[in-house]
Amino acid sequence: MTEPRLPESLIQSLGDQLTPVRRLPPPWLRTLGWLLVVAAIAVGLFAHYGVSHMIQRWIAEPDIAVAGVGAVMTAVCAAWAAFSLGVPGRSWRWTLLPLPWLLVWVGASGLGCMHDWLGPSAHVAKFNEASDCLVFIISFSVPLSALLIWLLRRAYPLRPVLAAIMVGLASAAASAALLEICHAFAVAATDLLTHAMAVGIVVVLNALMGGAPAPACAEVKLSLSR
Repeated sequence: MTEPRLPESLIQSLGDQLTPVRRLPPPWLRTLGWLLVVAAIAVGLFAHYGVSHMIQRWIAEPDIAVAGVGAVMTAVCAAWAAFSLGVPGRSWRWTLLPLPWLLVWVGASGLGCMHDWLGPSAHVAKFNEASDCLVFIISFSVPLSALLIWLLRRAYPLRPVLAAIMVGLASAAASAALLEICHAFAVAATDLLTHAMAVGIVVVLNALMGGAPAPACAEVKLSLSR
């Protein structure tokens, strides 16, 4: 018959089995790190396409400039919300953070389309031109989403689908903002529809993939409840 182990020895035994866990940086710092990558891509696009073309478009159509600012701020707030959802105890209301800027982005883009309808001399995007926008947004959203997911991999958000939606929204908004650097014509209704379709595809795909880590999170919650 074995002797019962003393509490001190049991605690010592359990302590010896623990492995140190590196504390995650705060959400704002991880958001800043992701934005630095987006900024590096923007610098590369500016080096290739220049700045003057985008500035001329923004002076001719200030609504598009407002929409660009809205897209940038949507990306910043959505990425911050995604990282915040991975912090225990944070509310789901963090998902409302990008909502005001999303409304600015969509509203200003729609207002620009109305100006194009009133101005018959404006260039209306053809199908192949609009499809190029779709390919651009999705192509840039894939690596930006992958980077966000990689940065979130140790956080185990308790609401993985909401976090994935924020990942998709941040990536798509950042890609749409990058598109402004090399967009060759004014945003018409067909072009805006293509942009919305691309953003929707990115968000839905991220949301569908966001359910995958759910079993892992369920295991974490189960172990915490024991």
